[in-house]
Amino acid sequence: MKAGDRLAPLEIEVTRTLIVAGAIASRDYQDVHHDAELAREKGSPDIFMNILTTNGLVGRYVTDRLGPRAALRRVAIRLGAPNHPGDTLVLSGTVTAVGADGTAEIAVVGTNGIGRHVTGTVVARLDPGDGQEAA
Repeated sequence: MKAGDRLAPLEIEVTRTLIVAGAIASRDYQDVHHDAELAREKGSPDIFMNILTTNGLVGRYVTDRLGPRAALRRVAIRLGAPNHPGDTLVLSGTVTAVGADGTAEIAVVGTNGIGRHVTGTVVARLDPGDGQEAA
């Protein structure tokens, strides 16, 4: 693995169940994440995914691509366009640096039908035993 390497993209269907389950799992009971009528009253066309669910999906994306022994060290994200039910989130990533300490820094972008949903940086520790180079 080296700077400039691209990770294979991941497509995730954004379902109502995914949005509500993510909100419940992260104990985010804001009505905009589970009640479509109240979300519309607040100006949204439907419920939308919370940041903690997006954060988890970004982490999953990186660990799925780097292997089961990769460990997340830092995940820093910023949200943009909301994820609504019926859309598809497409995550992609590019390695921006590989450290002598066995870490990789990866720039992650997630897009949906209305734009860029998430941008961020993930730092993960690579285990040399997983077939990845830890330059």
